[in-house]
Amino acid sequence: MADPLHTAAPSTARGPQPAQGAGLYIGLMSGTSVDGVDGVLVRLADHQAPHMLASASLPMPENLRRELLALNQAGDDELARAALASNALVRVYAQAVATLLQDAGVPAHDVIAIGAHGQTVRHRPDNGYTVQLNAPALLAELTGIDVVADFRSRDVAAGGQGAPLVPPFHAAIFGTGHGRAVLNLGGIANVTLLQPGQPVRGFDTGPANVLMDGWCQRHLGKPYDADGRWAATGQVLASLLEQLIASEPWFALTPPKSTGRDLFSMRWLDERLAMFDGPKPAPQDVQATLQRLTARTVANAIEAAAAAVQEVYVCGGGARNAGLMRELAYCLQRPVHPTDALGVPAQEVEALAFAWLAHAFTHRIAAGLPEVTGARGARILGALYPS
Repeated sequence: MADPLHTAAPSTARGPQPAQGAGLYIGLMSGTSVDGVDGVLVRLADHQAPHMLASASLPMPENLRRELLALNQAGDDELARAALASNALVRVYAQAVATLLQDAGVPAHDVIAIGAHGQTVRHRPDNGYTVQLNAPALLAELTGIDVVADFRSRDVAAGGQGAPLVPPFHAAIFGTGHGRAVLNLGGIANVTLLQPGQPVRGFDTGPANVLMDGWCQRHLGKPYDADGRWAATGQVLASLLEQLIASEPWFALTPPKSTGRDLFSMRWLDERLAMFDGPKPAPQDVQATLQRLTARTVANAIEAAAAAVQEVYVCGGGARNAGLMRELAYCLQRPVHPTDALGVPAQEVEALAFAWLAHAFTHRIAAGLPEVTGARGARILGALYPS
């Protein structure tokens, strides 16, 4: 199969096509799993597929990871703590940028812009706001490169969800002449539906790794369940699964919709376990059930929105979880493949998307899709911090 990172391929899915001249961009991403920072250095050009020059993945320092997770909840002195955490996060970003430039042998002045999403700690479009911890001015100072950040808030200001942001990018790089779903499994799961002759659609489906990771951390002291091995020692509790789905009205909402740790937190899980009408479940059975919850809610969402789609490609950290991928194939009743099969490593897709969004911003292309977010119209996403 052709490699879309190096070979141009026309897309029949309708979405913005940010291009107009070649240039180097860096994309940085730290997602809701808070496990690390992914970065890419890529050449983007008009009507051509992205050409990857370098990629990097840095682990999140454990003390910073704990603080970022803590800042998802209200706490003492959180304004000062958030500012300090933003600075610390950006220093990891700067390390990623330095690694990319060194590996590619590219000087900083050759890069047009860095797209840096920041770390989402609040996402309440229903209340008109979204908060990403970031210090883009500091990143511009540390790297000597223009930084484009704050991608969500313009869409939220226009009445949209501000998420997911990646469907227009998925359309540009993965769109084909037949139906396809692209599923991103970070802390939260979101899906992009690409169907010929139809507008690009996309929305969050619910938790991906966020609940499984939290439960694994609590009981095993590990940040995640590698390959779903712990979940494989348990059994899915059908009654608990049905309760988890039935007790949460968000699952029944029609798109556009988005969510985050504001809703799907360990508190959410603890409340439902306390209501569970049955014997106290074993921790490994809860883990197996949470893995099935992710797969079942993804399958329900795709079935409701685009039952005819047969190709499902997965990106994000969840694509590396063999147990979760088996659950998805079981619940979807169709093959599920990582985006590596399309020539784009699953772990690099979101970072690449933010390089693409930075490119769109620098060319004043409206990359926000109202069909996806529910905004009043397409908007240019981002804010510029010159070096």
